Amino acid sequence: MESNKNISASNNESSWKLNQQTLKIYGTILIIGYLLLSVLFYFLAGEQLHFRESRENINMQTANSGSVELTSGSLVEQTFINKIQRLTSVSVAWGTYNRKNEGTVYIDVYELNGNTQIMHQEISAGEITEGYISTFTFEKPVEGLAGVPLLLKITADSIQGSAVSPLMNTAAFKDGFSLALNGNPVPGMLCFSVKGVDYIWTGLHYWKFVVAGGFLLVFYLWVTLYNIKRGKKPLLLMALVAIRKYRFLIRQLVSRDFKSKYKRSVFGVLWSFLNPLLTMFVQYIVFSNLFRFDIPYYPVYLLCGIIMFNYFSEACGMTLGSIVGNASLITKVYMPKYIYPLTRVLSSFVNLLISMVPLFIVTFASGLYPTKAYLLLPFVLICLMIFCLGFGMFLAAAMVFFRDVQFLWGVISMIWMYLTPIFYPENILPTNVAILLKGNPIYYFIKFARMCIIDGISPEPRMYFYCFLFAVTSLLFGAFVFKKTQDRFVLYL
Repeated sequence: MESNKNISASNNESSWKLNQQTLKIYGTILIIGYLLLSVLFYFLAGEQLHFRESRENINMQTANSGSVELTSGSLVEQTFINKIQRLTSVSVAWGTYNRKNEGTVYIDVYELNGNTQIMHQEISAGEITEGYISTFTFEKPVEGLAGVPLLLKITADSIQGSAVSPLMNTAAFKDGFSLALNGNPVPGMLCFSVKGVDYIWTGLHYWKFVVAGGFLLVFYLWVTLYNIKRGKKPLLLMALVAIRKYRFLIRQLVSRDFKSKYKRSVFGVLWSFLNPLLTMFVQYIVFSNLFRFDIPYYPVYLLCGIIMFNYFSEACGMTLGSIVGNASLITKVYMPKYIYPLTRVLSSFVNLLISMVPLFIVTFASGLYPTKAYLLLPFVLICLMIFCLGFGMFLAAAMVFFRDVQFLWGVISMIWMYLTPIFYPENILPTNVAILLKGNPIYYFIKFARMCIIDGISPEPRMYFYCFLFAVTSLLFGAFVFKKTQDRFVLYL
């Protein structure tokens, strides 16, 4: 009896040392990885870490009238309140009276209070066609004028009968805006736009956030080590230890799930290439011709949405039956039950990675080539996988007690698909429906990937936050429900 106690104590001591050693290894890897990723992300994010398109941009009004024939001595003055932190460009719409005009048009922007010129541009009237929109870019972004009234002044040296006319909207009105033609105030607004970017506060304080995050990580590792010394078992560390312990079985289950999907299939794994391509081909023909969406690089836009949503739908659909489908193993062989939904998500993730190959082929064929933003794709893919794992654990637990979940999930996933901008642009949604996008996690994952692949730039920081928040929230919720119910699984299998 005493011998058994000694053996038990020895095993506990060995386990305790193993946990401390594992924590030190993982902790060192985490800290080094955190520092390297923080530096790498700073360079990959580029300007998008510091600036975003201003929400105070002035958009161009729809023209319903010409202003004045811009001959020598004529003057168009549009005053407006600027709320953009960094001004980058001004655009003006023109009318030509459907004729070929001559002369030079002068565009000036002044700070109204100090009468300081901040931009001067010239354009040949002969280059302007009916409805033409000319964009004038500042030599360098102008800062420090947010909240300041500005004056857009347009003159020319053309003669009567060969002069252009800036277009206007006679019914438009905004506080702080006024239009004067040849010195006389008139109702309406000039058809012009002002664009720029605003600072992102997270970018301004990026390294402070990195340091604060580093301290939090070290503090968490210290608390975890302290709990281990007191005999407590941190859930996260225990999960990592279990995954490491059962890694061989995990590999076997992932391989089994992946192979069973293509069992007795003539094309086998080739369907991972063909399925998204064929779906894209059909939807491209239907939606691009029937609805005529004006989306740049529409095949890439469409395929990106199809691949990522298909992964979500497939991964959650497979985890749905991961516990019920492995009832014989669960009742005979012990291992942590969360490994069953984990292996289903991982096997679907392998399929996702294979499906990325045709996406890149279509991307290159469309004239889009790799940028440094491609290196940011692993972040959103991992966040999507974590989200699917959490959501799938919830579905797997619910399926054990309520078998109707499998039928409800088919309906829910279909509704979810149509509420996600996969084959249509998000701006066509009515306002009351568009609000739902803000609570749709898959929308953020897909939009993140599209920005990296199509736009070739990093999303702004809030997109990272949303993706991470949805992933972690889903995992915590799914793990909580799964852990609370797993001991009763055997009673319903």
